[in-house]
Amino acid sequence: MSNIQTDHGIVAEQNRLLHFPVSFFSIVMGLSGVTLAWKAAGQPAPAAIPFMLMLFTSLVMVVITSFYAVKLLRYPSAVMDELRHPVRLNFFPAFSISLLLLSVAWQDYSQISFGLWLCGAVIQFCLTLYVMSSWIHHSHYTLSHANPSWFIPVVGNIIVPITGSHFAYIEVSWFFFSIGLVFWLVLLTIVLYRLFFHEPLPARLTPMLFILLAPPSVGFVSYSGLVGGLDNFGRVLYYIALFLSLLLFSNVLRFIRLPFFLSSWAYSFPVAALTIATKKMFMFTALPLFNVLFVALISILSLLVLWLVVRTCKAVIAGELCRPE
Repeated sequence: MSNIQTDHGIVAEQNRLLHFPVSFFSIVMGLSGVTLAWKAAGQPAPAAIPFMLMLFTSLVMVVITSFYAVKLLRYPSAVMDELRHPVRLNFFPAFSISLLLLSVAWQDYSQISFGLWLCGAVIQFCLTLYVMSSWIHHSHYTLSHANPSWFIPVVGNIIVPITGSHFAYIEVSWFFFSIGLVFWLVLLTIVLYRLFFHEPLPARLTPMLFILLAPPSVGFVSYSGLVGGLDNFGRVLYYIALFLSLLLFSNVLRFIRLPFFLSSWAYSFPVAALTIATKKMFMFTALPLFNVLFVALISILSLLVLWLVVRTCKAVIAGELCRPE
């Protein structure tokens, strides 16, 4: 009897690995975001907080990467199925984005930071080419497949300049920023058209509406780093992000009523990006309003990420994740 139970347990674990989704890397994006938000807080926040968060995020990245690498070795056909999936395809760049965000978190350790940035930028560029080629030469996409996750391959390009400008790779940084900015505007038009004139997003994808916040928020952080300060175009980027945040928070009850999904991690990184952008606005303008807003946002973000970690752990223990859809 015990042998039968053991066999069933092994089969169950294998099935969970088979259905281990690439979207798990969105967890690393969220944890990286809260790490960078606390790093941006500076004094009087204890320096130990962002350092411990950085180590924890890096550990989670190693664990998730290891699981997905084993899946790739054991079930390559399942990985190929994800690469052909109209939604999951867009989460492959979450891996390279995670590397790029970790490169920002590790900026005080230049060799580690540069290695993460170089790997992240190269992989991001390759994945951008692959995803966009898939969009152009598709045979199975319809407008109903368009959703905010399509921004993910774009957001990664906008992140590259944050570390790139730190290491003085200015032209490379502008190259990636230009790709991200232009195709953000293109995809924004497509996604808003789908949201305005077609059926609502299914509940599982609804948290991804928060991804709308990420491109202008990250764009502001990257752009201000490239130009070395605040100008009118930077203000446009920040205030678009601020308006979108007000729009989303005005519908907060709709999001609260949703059950927990792995896609709920889509709340975290965009809120973190807006939090960091708000801190930069305070540094540029010295207006107290932005500091108050930053404190409110980092408080919300910290509670949000804590809730997501607890709910994810519960879902993993209960075997609710890594199931066929």
